[in-house]
Amino acid sequence: MPSCPRSILFAVIGALLMAPCAGCGGTKKKGKKGGLTVAQQLEKAEKESTPDRQAAAYLKVARRQLASGDKNGAKDSAKKALDKVSGEGDASQFGPRLVEVAGFLAEAGEKKPARDALKKAADLAGTIDDPVRRARVFAEAGGVFGDKAKGLGDAKAAKDALAEATKAAESVEERFRAEALAAVALGYTRSGLADAASAMVGKLEEAAKTLEEPRAKAEALAAAANVKAQTGRKDEATALLDEAAKAAKGVERAESRAYALLAVATALDANGATKEAIAILKEADKAANKVSEPDAMKTVVDKVRSLALTLEKK
Repeated sequence: MPSCPRSILFAVIGALLMAPCAGCGGTKKKGKKGGLTVAQQLEKAEKESTPDRQAAAYLKVARRQLASGDKNGAKDSAKKALDKVSGEGDASQFGPRLVEVAGFLAEAGEKKPARDALKKAADLAGTIDDPVRRARVFAEAGGVFGDKAKGLGDAKAAKDALAEATKAAESVEERFRAEALAAVALGYTRSGLADAASAMVGKLEEAAKTLEEPRAKAEALAAAANVKAQTGRKDEATALLDEAAKAAKGVERAESRAYALLAVATALDANGATKEAIAILKEADKAANKVSEPDAMKTVVDKVRSLALTLEKK
């Protein structure tokens, strides 16, 4: 296991990138600045070097199609992504990708293939040796299973997956435990089962406060605060968020700082502090625009602005 903490923040709101063309039959229409057609994007996806990379590329096209209004095309592209990771492969790669595809399919109304993908992901998760990764896949699957708005709304399946996630997280050695427990906390909050996370969140809070790396500390504290907010413990959540914000503002690397601030903003909104969340997102946007790698910058900017737009409409 690497010594540096890995990212614990899930994608709270998926980054939907604008597609260069729209419509089911729009594969020959180019977008602004002569971008690739949908057909060319799909062809490029098929040429990726591994099934996991092919699935990721197909899912990226699907998101662009959905954003442009081509819902049927998006479903087809997502199903191609699912096909790529439905066979034999590395569980630590295929598991997370299956959950990602399942989340997209569920949001697009394709409940059966989404459920099938989640079941496959859970089966693979059980074979992953690294308990942090195992916890993360189970937790993410639980979140999609339970999410009533954008998932399957299946509380029983969510509880089962999250129980496995908690079991895996509690087996992680102490220095990595906060990362795993934070993943579980986010799964509980997304699934709408935050009330069931009370015992786990206490362990997360304790582990988070021992972290030295500021992004990991901010995200772990924000995850704990999110659970407390959703279970009515507003004052406790506020105290944790004060610590989380302080840690996030101490992150030096632009991309990490943006993601840490995004995690804090999400938890602030859950705690009813929407105005404060919007203010934090303005700081996150500034950090996101300083990311040097274009694709990484685009991804984090879209996530920050998508959440900001959602909150501003409240």
